[in-house]
Amino acid sequence: MRVIKLSKENLFPFLEVISEKTGLWAPVRKPNSGHVFKEIDDFAQIDLDYTRTILPPKKIFLPPSFNMFKASKNNYEEDFSHVSPKILFGIHPCDIHGLLIMDRFYSYVFDDPYYSKARDNTLILGHSCWPDENCLCKSTNTHIVEEGYDLFFTDLKDSYLVWIGSSKGDDLIRVKAELFDENIAEKDIQNFIQWREERDEAFQTEINFSAMPDLMELKYNDTLWEKLGDACLACGSCTNVCPTCNCYNVHDKPALGEDSSQIVRCWDACTLENYSEVAGGENFRKKRSDRLKLWYTHKLQAYISKYGKPSCVGCGRCIATCPVDINVKTVAHTLDGDKVDSFWNRFHEEVRK
Repeated sequence: MRVIKLSKENLFPFLEVISEKTGLWAPVRKPNSGHVFKEIDDFAQIDLDYTRTILPPKKIFLPPSFNMFKASKNNYEEDFSHVSPKILFGIHPCDIHGLLIMDRFYSYVFDDPYYSKARDNTLILGHSCWPDENCLCKSTNTHIVEEGYDLFFTDLKDSYLVWIGSSKGDDLIRVKAELFDENIAEKDIQNFIQWREERDEAFQTEINFSAMPDLMELKYNDTLWEKLGDACLACGSCTNVCPTCNCYNVHDKPALGEDSSQIVRCWDACTLENYSEVAGGENFRKKRSDRLKLWYTHKLQAYISKYGKPSCVGCGRCIATCPVDINVKTVAHTLDGDKVDSFWNRFHEEVRK
């Protein structure tokens, strides 16, 4: 791994050159709603002063709905039209960790070509960030990243330190090598050390994630889950915004007047009532409390046994999104014995009165 330097004024000229023949995706502010990853046609749209996008970058690799293949009476034809060469710029460390979890998940037993082809065709250009009150990534140790990117830009006010994480990233640098400085001065190193220390001290929330697997087991039948189930709206927002949620459904959509049908894959959520419904109308998790328990078991316990880490990357999206305060922060603190001031807790107290 090699580190070089880039002046702030040279960032857009570099992006312009490398995106001449490849779509550039970057964070853009949507009026009154937050930031999204969007394909860029004007560099002035790029807004790097953001904490999290509304939806995670998984939408770029597996869109909320896309056609998998056309099926006819005798054969089928795969459809990879959602795959195209892309450069994803401005992605934060926690979201890169989310992609690393997705990488392992979609290749754990069988390779998912719809994900892997999109991933292989996307260059990852990460960018440093500053935490807000909802960021948990220091607790999940996902506030720093050592793999999963081609280039990573650390913002030191007047310049960037640029980590080269792959041979593809090195190829990008060589396209416009004169914009970069190979000589890292002692002042640059001290600026980076100071930035890292100040960034680490800026985190406002901490969770004892190492205790979560045991606490999930010990409190599997706790009344907490009924409290959560009573307040949950079963809207599925937490799963849609989570970088590591991967549930999906498949629909056969016949095309009238044609001899084939489209097989469409779309996002789904284990927190939705009909997700666990099977033929005959039986539903194994009809209760919201059971579905929430399943979801948090995945996030805080089950993934650790398979992938060595929780499937929460500390991005804070569930905290910012859930209208009734059911999120990793409030659930983890409650499991750890803390009394939290949340809507679902206040709702339970009101119901008891």
